[in-house]
Amino acid sequence: MRKIWTRVAIALTAFLLSLAFAGGPSAQNRPYIILQSTTSTANSGLYDYILPLFTQKTGIEVRVVAVGTGQAIKNAQNGDGDVLLVHAKAAEEKFVADGYGVKRSGVMYNDFIIVGPPADPAGISGLNNAPEALAKIAAAKALFASRGDNSGTHKKELNLWKAAQTNPVKASGTWYRETGSGMGATLNVAVGMGAYTLTDRGTWIAFRNRGNFKIHVQGGKALFNQYGIILVNPEKHARVKALEGQAFIDWILSAEGQKAIGSYKLGGQQLFFPNGGRSGG
Repeated sequence: MRKIWTRVAIALTAFLLSLAFAGGPSAQNRPYIILQSTTSTANSGLYDYILPLFTQKTGIEVRVVAVGTGQAIKNAQNGDGDVLLVHAKAAEEKFVADGYGVKRSGVMYNDFIIVGPPADPAGISGLNNAPEALAKIAAAKALFASRGDNSGTHKKELNLWKAAQTNPVKASGTWYRETGSGMGATLNVAVGMGAYTLTDRGTWIAFRNRGNFKIHVQGGKALFNQYGIILVNPEKHARVKALEGQAFIDWILSAEGQKAIGSYKLGGQQLFFPNGGRSGG
């Protein structure tokens, strides 16, 4: 009798173990791609919303590496990713021209805004001319928090300072503070020290630590924020999963993927606006 119960116990243990590990091999063997992308898209929650839809449809998992655009491009150049989705068009086009990417396609857009404390020490509230606003911030020596990380937002900020005929780096450590961090962290720093900062609207909408901060400057072509998507060139790096990566690009540019982007909202506000395949993207 004891032997019978021992066999039953062994069989039951084996059955329970099989249940515990059910799906383990299939999960391990599930195809996946690495998406090199920006902190702004990750911070906004967009990927948490759209990527499960793609995985459900194709069985392909998307693993996101969220860093600044400059770092994402470097990572992709090194072959540490299959697809690149960032927001610095000139840098993206150079990435393709240098042979690191196959083709660039516009995928979606939103805009940049300048936010800051309600006291508005530089008197910029209501302006829609970003370079003019930055010139006033510099003249007032009002605190400004910069990402300082070569991200797409940082590149945009530097272009705006250039248009304002101002070099804020000369004031680094005084009224101009460089965080070297992502968008969410930089917003936290700005709120903490009562500084202005440039942010994409998607991250701002998703940001929960605003305190009494408000949007001071918005609108105008200078603050347009376009995102592009590129397949990393498999001829440069043999480990690139070109078929799976292209499947993701095809999906996100399809009517289904574009609809998913457009339907993502927080508090009733749309964070990104799809324009895949359209001129200007």
